[in-house]
Amino acid sequence: MATIADVAKRAGLSRATVSRVLNNHPNVTEGKKRLVHEAMESLNYVPNTTAQRLRNQRTDTIAIIVPVLTNPFFAYLLESMDMVATKNHLQLLICQTRYSKQKELDFLELLRTKQVDGLILTSYENEWKKIEPFASFGPMVLCNEYERNTKVPIIRMDQFEAGYIGTRHLIEQGHERIACTCGDKSNLAKDRQAGFRKALAEKGLLVQDEWIFSNVFDLEDGKRVFRTMMYLKEAPTAVFTGSDQVAAGMIIAAKAMGKSVPGDIAIIGFDDQPICKVVEPALTTIRQPIEELGTTAMEVMIDLIAFKKELNHQEILLPYDLVIRDSTMSKLKSFSI
Repeated sequence: MATIADVAKRAGLSRATVSRVLNNHPNVTEGKKRLVHEAMESLNYVPNTTAQRLRNQRTDTIAIIVPVLTNPFFAYLLESMDMVATKNHLQLLICQTRYSKQKELDFLELLRTKQVDGLILTSYENEWKKIEPFASFGPMVLCNEYERNTKVPIIRMDQFEAGYIGTRHLIEQGHERIACTCGDKSNLAKDRQAGFRKALAEKGLLVQDEWIFSNVFDLEDGKRVFRTMMYLKEAPTAVFTGSDQVAAGMIIAAKAMGKSVPGDIAIIGFDDQPICKVVEPALTTIRQPIEELGTTAMEVMIDLIAFKKELNHQEILLPYDLVIRDSTMSKLKSFSI
């Protein structure tokens, strides 16, 4: 953690001058004040007297960083967190980044400035080396998204195995030309795609680059990607998506183009949101333990705050299920994981 000596060195001034700035002494030029404040900001420096005062304060508020609120996955995740928080007389501050790196950094400042007691990230946009230093200012938990080399507690499911199992199901239905959609370049998305590739490799099936689609997040993206796939010289006969919203968009686009699901193309989603049972045909999907993810993350956070524990690496893996419906099989068969 930065000291007053570090600030003085960065500003190119004496410690006495920095001290005068911190104590609002009148005989300091505006130029020197600016240099000190710029040095403090670049070093994330909090004056000792302020830090001591803030450390003894409680806001009874937990910040939750989410990328978008329109995705039902995050809405259900927040609901489960809020139920635990409410029972413990805490409130949530919902921070929607809309995939903005700068907004994410702005929200992380809430932890540094002690405006919240702790912070839970359900996803992140910046490189982890930019985020982890904020954990020195208060409890931080990763939920859903994860980083392998960190001291921050992680609550997640095995995305690699889920990607593998979902793809293997498509292969067992006789498909060889299988497409894959994913979101960004997060560890979560990378692991799902790695599981997808492992399932294909085991059967000696090729991964076609033109069948891999990135930055696919919602219903409209699903429609767009489906149309793209259908105009390929050799269209896939099945697709593993990273989202029920994306998969539902594909089913809608398939109907608009006169394609049969699963006759012309089989589609599998991810999450098991209510939309799975609303679309026709009903959507095969990977069921994530959304309620348990949110509940466990909040319980870990409350434990960290209550006992003022040091952050140590802790990884909690939660179970998942493959839920088979009509979008991959006309007649349901048993399938064991």
